[in-house]
Amino acid sequence: MDLFTEGRSHKTLIGMIHAGPLPGTPFHKEGSFGRTVEDAVASATALYDAGADGCLIQTVDRVYPVVDEADPARIAAMGILAQAVRRVVPWEFRIGIQIMRNANCAAIGVAHVAGCDFIRATALVGTTMSPHGLVRGEPDRVMRYRAALRAERIAVVADIATMHFSWFGEKKGVGDIARAAQLVGASAVAVSHDRHDQLAENIEQVREAVPDMPILLAGGCNLSNLGRLMPIVDGAFVGTAIERDGWGTGIDRDKAAAFVEAARRTG
Repeated sequence: MDLFTEGRSHKTLIGMIHAGPLPGTPFHKEGSFGRTVEDAVASATALYDAGADGCLIQTVDRVYPVVDEADPARIAAMGILAQAVRRVVPWEFRIGIQIMRNANCAAIGVAHVAGCDFIRATALVGTTMSPHGLVRGEPDRVMRYRAALRAERIAVVADIATMHFSWFGEKKGVGDIARAAQLVGASAVAVSHDRHDQLAENIEQVREAVPDMPILLAGGCNLSNLGRLMPIVDGAFVGTAIERDGWGTGIDRDKAAAFVEAARRTG
């Protein structure tokens, strides 16, 4: 079953829940984790009440490891957070996990145990340069781990041309990257770009290469550009436009409801 398009008469909207530094990370503040969980639960509830289709719980920090691994305390904290969110929303509300920068195996483990639905991978195929070093996709390791857990129900959304992923090395077309991601098991791909013309071109390349692959917008969507963006994608990750006071400040129920209503009209 396709989590992002099948059975829906509208475009999929996934709200971003930005979780601050967790235990096991350099900038975690002792005693802050309880509030982090409370904020995530409140944001998920606001998104559900607003009519969104799901949420992506994404870790936010100042520094990240670039390899596909995470500190045990960080994984445990993410599991507690994810389970707390899962308990307050119905099962049809989709929950995703992203342990930045690219701890995909840990994210699959958390999603599987906490009853979540998908992960988002910064690099599933290829490599990308980040401020913290080169991030390498390890699709064989990721898919072997998912299979070992018998967690094939956990979908994988692969960034292929976003603020987090830009193909590093010999030039490769976005359509080719999408095809590679689909081949190794991605269920959907994520794209974004500051320029609408380049975004539209990238989406067209993906459509030509893998016509059945759902395409999700990974940022940059707001009330002023919904009319241009939603018709050309299958869904969107939405953060800043529906947060209380800008990026990382939690979901505002009224902003989210207005955004969902507008998106349903345009998409």
